[in-house]
Amino acid sequence: MDLWTYDTPDGPATLRLARVEDVSGLIKLNKKCFPTMAEHNVVWNKGQLVNHIRLFPEGQIVVERDGVILGACASLIVRLGTDDYRPHTYSGITDGGYFHSHDPEGDTLYGADVYVDPDVRGAGVGHQLYEARRRLCRQRNLRRIVAGGRIHGYADHAADMTPAQYVRAVETGEIKDLVLSFQLREGFIVRGLLRNYIIDPNSKNYATFIEWSNPDYEPKDENAQRKVRVAAVQYQVRKISSFEEFAGQITYFVETAAEYRADFVVFPEFTSMQLLSMEALKNLPAQEGIARLCDLEEEVVGLFKDLAKRFGLHIIAGTHPVRREGTIYNVAPVVFPDGYVVFQPKLHITPSEKRFWGIDGGSELRVISTPKAKIGVLICYDSEFPEAARYLADAGVEILFVPYCTDDRQGHARVRYCSHARAIENQIYVVTAGVVGNLPSVPAMDIHYGQAAIFTPSDFEFSRDGIHAEADSNVETMLVSDLDIHDLYRSRSSGSVRPRLDRRLDLFEFHAHLRNDLEILNPEEAEPIGPTPEDEDE
Repeated sequence: MDLWTYDTPDGPATLRLARVEDVSGLIKLNKKCFPTMAEHNVVWNKGQLVNHIRLFPEGQIVVERDGVILGACASLIVRLGTDDYRPHTYSGITDGGYFHSHDPEGDTLYGADVYVDPDVRGAGVGHQLYEARRRLCRQRNLRRIVAGGRIHGYADHAADMTPAQYVRAVETGEIKDLVLSFQLREGFIVRGLLRNYIIDPNSKNYATFIEWSNPDYEPKDENAQRKVRVAAVQYQVRKISSFEEFAGQITYFVETAAEYRADFVVFPEFTSMQLLSMEALKNLPAQEGIARLCDLEEEVVGLFKDLAKRFGLHIIAGTHPVRREGTIYNVAPVVFPDGYVVFQPKLHITPSEKRFWGIDGGSELRVISTPKAKIGVLICYDSEFPEAARYLADAGVEILFVPYCTDDRQGHARVRYCSHARAIENQIYVVTAGVVGNLPSVPAMDIHYGQAAIFTPSDFEFSRDGIHAEADSNVETMLVSDLDIHDLYRSRSSGSVRPRLDRRLDLFEFHAHLRNDLEILNPEEAEPIGPTPEDEDE
């Protein structure tokens, strides 16, 4: 999508949203613009730029002329809490440059980076990118734009001036700074100084806290709604004769969810185990069967990708076993409407999974940002460990999906009650979907007990008992319901109790040791961390 085209002395230039195919060119341009910072590896990498486009495509803008990118900017939306000008670091505010801190509910557009090819400086490229940000701020009805702008020329004056004195001299016009002087001309105001903002010899690691206020901002209605529609499939496994028969059942539920205009549809854990009832695979020893199922990864994930693109919704595709470097993981593919897939492995493996199938636990726990909500996935047994849900909630997850597979009422009860507890203690929505039916020809998949449900915090904004909806147990069906994300935030700020705010952090600390670089499951996306600061060498 083109934003607009404007004239330059060398021909028309176009502003448009960045695309994944731009990434390699953007990396080269970033290094060309900031050679000193490239020496410290403080430049964008592929994983970061791809993530920006996935999480907040409107904030990633390039200027192009004759097929060549002249400049680009990267932005995200944040919420700075009660202190509008609180100190922060670049890595902290951008989550190490990956933008997982992007908050669709925030009120502030954060300028993470602007960079212009040195060969075209003075041609107005930077001004156009700043104007694009201002338009975005107005369109999204955000209160302001802020950024940490490094004081590019401070190192040359550090012996004679403090950073504050240098900034004041730039503001009065006594000194021209390549970055700050430009930002002042673009209408930004310096609100403070940020120490140790980013590794940058030119600025001695200092940055200005700059702000542009949106004159058209209208305060948001506190009673406004932000609806998300979810569908939980209570899926009956049964003997099938072919992959096409399996695909037909899956397609039926995705199509039905789309007809109900669902934004998300979740299938249960081990939905694809049904494939082991096919004549060519039935009655195999358990570990041989799981190995053959791993070989069907491309077909199974491909099916869900095609359906997500065809029907235009997000699919939490149950789980499927995958093999990586000789190790088998139980993984939930989360498929976006454009076919992009995030693989969430099960972390905690039950004794029977280890004994029958030789499955190992993963070590990545993904926060998945979508245009509708920030989501996370905990697979069955994972819901019984409060640390996992706490990690996701602290990272901003609003809806937690729990696909599960339990063989009896006791197992179902463990998942159900723990999922409800996770909703109450973290003030999030939890959507569960379980398997029903039986597969007598598949080892360890004989009988099942399931009841799809949606759990909420227990307070006035929500349904009685904190149960938003639930299906009848042990029948094949689909639960469809609307969730109001704004209700979560109202309960967090002014609820009868506020577990998120009232935690005793002075008494309890939480440390995570997760490997969230996708190295095992998505090796093509593993990149070293190395963010770039907000800058403009116009």
